[in-house]
Order: sequence, then structure tokens, then C-alpha cells
Amino acid sequence: MPAAASMATTVAGTCRPETAQAEVLAQRTRIGELLGQIRDLQEEWTEEKIQRITTENTTLKQRVRQLIADNRTLDERFKAARSNLRFQGRRVADLEAQLASPGG
Repeated sequence: MPAAASMATTVAGTCRPETAQAEVLAQRTRIGELLGQIRDLQEEWTEEKIQRITTENTTLKQRVRQLIADNRTLDERFKAARSNLRFQGRRVADLEAQLASPGG
């Protein structure tokens, strides 16, 4: 529940005990998440961690480049297949027309 909505409920005096308990639980959960983020940010960056993250980042960039290249290749193959399909469709239509014609 957004903070503004919960404040309005509390200020208006219409907050029921079960709603208040649920809100307190939600706020405690959020506080725990935020404290965890603070702890993560305060954690010291060792040379080993920096190296690991740098290596992982490089690996991910290479993977992105490979996926982009694969995507281009597949796109080209798809366009070629679509073109072939259109050609085959026209060819089938021509053959059907020949069969349907009286001299066919």
C-alpha cells in the first residue's frame, strides 16, 4: 500500500486492526529490504570482487555481441525464406491458372 494511502487511512481513523497489522508487516519488510540495500552499498569492494564483476561484465558484453550477430543472421535467413515463400506462392498460382485454363 502506498505511504500516502496508508497515512490517509490512519488519519481518517478508519484503520482496522487487521489492516494495521498488515501495513506494519509490509513496512517492516520494506525496512528490511532497504537495510539490506544499505549494507550492500556499504560493503567494501575488494580487488577480487572488482575483478570478478569486470570479468562477468566483459563476458556479458561478448554474449550480447554474439546474440546481436545471431539475430542478424536469423533475420537475414527469415527474409530469404519469406522471399522464397512469396516466389513459391506466385509459382503455385501460375500453375493453378495453367491447370484451370481450357488449353491447360
